[in-house]
Amino acid sequence: MIVSWNATNECNLKCAHCYRDAGAKKSEELTTEEGRALIDEIARAGFKIMIFSGGEPIMRPDLYELVAYARERGLRTVLGTNGTLITPAVARQLKEAGVMAAGISVDSMDKKIHDDLRGVSGSWDAAVDGMRACRETGLGFQVHTTVMDFNYDEILNLTDFAVQSGARGHHVFFLVPTGRAVEIAEASIKADQYERLLRRLLEKQKQVPIEIKPTCAPHFLRIAKQMKVDMRFTRGCLAGLSYCLINPVGVVQACAYLDMPAGNVRETPFSEIWREAQVFQQLRTRKYNGKCGRCDYEDVCGGCRARAMYYYDDYMGEEPWCLYGAGRKGQ
Repeated sequence: MIVSWNATNECNLKCAHCYRDAGAKKSEELTTEEGRALIDEIARAGFKIMIFSGGEPIMRPDLYELVAYARERGLRTVLGTNGTLITPAVARQLKEAGVMAAGISVDSMDKKIHDDLRGVSGSWDAAVDGMRACRETGLGFQVHTTVMDFNYDEILNLTDFAVQSGARGHHVFFLVPTGRAVEIAEASIKADQYERLLRRLLEKQKQVPIEIKPTCAPHFLRIAKQMKVDMRFTRGCLAGLSYCLINPVGVVQACAYLDMPAGNVRETPFSEIWREAQVFQQLRTRKYNGKCGRCDYEDVCGGCRARAMYYYDDYMGEEPWCLYGAGRKGQ
């Protein structure tokens, strides 16, 4: 089970697609002691992997202390970062504290496209420097890329770049319009583009020594089965099933892109929220509406719950960007 904590809303970039609408630190963010208590509850609830993200988590002064505490509680800790603040010294501190790997965002081989999306000139070079610092320090890292219509044709080139840079993996995120990303919703790729790119990525997986993982495109497992590509993943959408997120002020959500409060850890212990929250209980029924409820691949896919919420105002609705139309249950 995986949990992500947006440890701070503070960020040094101004990314156009930020689901958190990050920038300034929020005055009511969880304190160090509250963070340690949250980690206790996460361990108590049975989670195994904890992602520290943001905002930009490196901007939180007590990050190393909290990572070390999570390690003490038996959690495998990883970092979601824009990479621009990772110097060799920072990489060493992260590794010593217990970070197992860092996910660093690179969205284009064209520096200007990346920098324009990230809102700060020089962010591409700084992210690549961060990757280099991780590699030279022995801190594992993977490249994260968000797919949009303007970088759609270069995703496989970014996989090659990840390999050349020494990354352990290339995680390809498919845009879900939430937070600031609502303003660029028109940049989302559509169903036929999803299908083509997912097939290209699965073909690419046969050719490269690193892991390629589509994210927020759960039908990749349906396509993997159709293409007979073996993958270690067993389910696409994990929201509320074996994954959830805590935002900087303690609000729990089923995923980063499904902005529906399940509870607040300042009011209710996290383990209780995870066990009893109504939104989690409904997601766990897996009784989806529309084509997702009739699909032969529901057991491995589940559709994107956040995308269903954005487009249909129904988080149990059907995945809007899936082309699958044959072999439905009951037909």
